[in-house]
Amino acid sequence: MDRRYTIPDVKRALNLSDFDALKAQLRMTPTSRAIRRPAERTGDVRLGGVMLLLYLEEGELYTILTRRRDDLNSHAGQMSFPGGQRDDGETLLMTALRETEEEVGILASDLEVLGQLSTLYIPPSDFEVHPFVAWVKNGRRPQFSPNPQEVAEIVEMPISSLFNPSYRGEEPWEIRGLTISVPFYRAGDYKVWGATAMIISEFVERLRLARTEASQSAAN
Repeated sequence: MDRRYTIPDVKRALNLSDFDALKAQLRMTPTSRAIRRPAERTGDVRLGGVMLLLYLEEGELYTILTRRRDDLNSHAGQMSFPGGQRDDGETLLMTALRETEEEVGILASDLEVLGQLSTLYIPPSDFEVHPFVAWVKNGRRPQFSPNPQEVAEIVEMPISSLFNPSYRGEEPWEIRGLTISVPFYRAGDYKVWGATAMIISEFVERLRLARTEASQSAAN
């Protein structure tokens, strides 16, 4: 099967009428991870927006991940999509667009927002994350300008690689004194896990189902 997904594929995937987002996220969820914010947790949850950014490179659809600097206070060294905490007066989409500009240098005016993925909760930082999907309007690979205060490296990933079983793994890790099973995607020399992997999993499963439904419709 041709794995070169297109923007029409993405649009269909984001507009599926009957899709189990939680099931897709759980495919890449570490064991014992809280899916929802505990009722006994006090205070207000922090809100954040992230951006799954798409562009073409040699005719193939790509996205990027950023590797956070090792000396940051939260999620240091981890792989993530551009994004961060909502500022007062912002919508969550505005947050995702602002953070994309601040972290990797892509202007909001250069992007077409295609849709939104499902919200998910990050227990260690008490964040509710709202992922968005956007396309570089001219389709071509943009000129990235990573913010050296936050971003150690930008890693580019072809969307087709996310469907290759060899790019997925699962290992026992020790996290905060507990040994848990952690599924991950491979991105170059790095492992993508946690909320970022869960977002990717939903996106991949949406694309897979949208392609299947389109093939079945064409066959009929």
